[in-house]
Amino acid sequence: MLSRMLFSLLNNLHVVEKLAESRPIRRAAQITAYAITKAQIAGRDASERVMRSQTLRQVRQEAGKVPGDLGDVNNRLRKVRDTFVNEVKEGWKEGSRQIKK
Repeated sequence: MLSRMLFSLLNNLHVVEKLAESRPIRRAAQITAYAITKAQIAGRDASERVMRSQTLRQVRQEAGKVPGDLGDVNNRLRKVRDTFVNEVKEGWKEGSRQIKK
C-alpha cells in the first residue's frame, strides 16, 4: 500500500517539479555533478600516467623480443615486476603527498 502511494506521488509531474526545485535536491545534484567531474579528471590523469609509464614501455619492449630460454624469460619478467613495483611505490608516495596538501 505504501509503495503504491509513493509510486503514484513520484509519477505526479507537479510533485516531481516541486522536489526538483527544493534546495536539498538541487544541492544533491550539485554534489553529484562535482563528484562525477572529479572522477573523470582523476581517471584522465591516471590514464596519462599509465601511458607515460616505464612499465608499459618495458612490457612493449620485452614482448617484441623472442625468448632464448626459460631463464631469459624469468629475468625479463623479474625486470618488469621490479619496475612495476617501483612505480606503484612512487605513485603511492605521490598520492600521499597530494592528500597531505
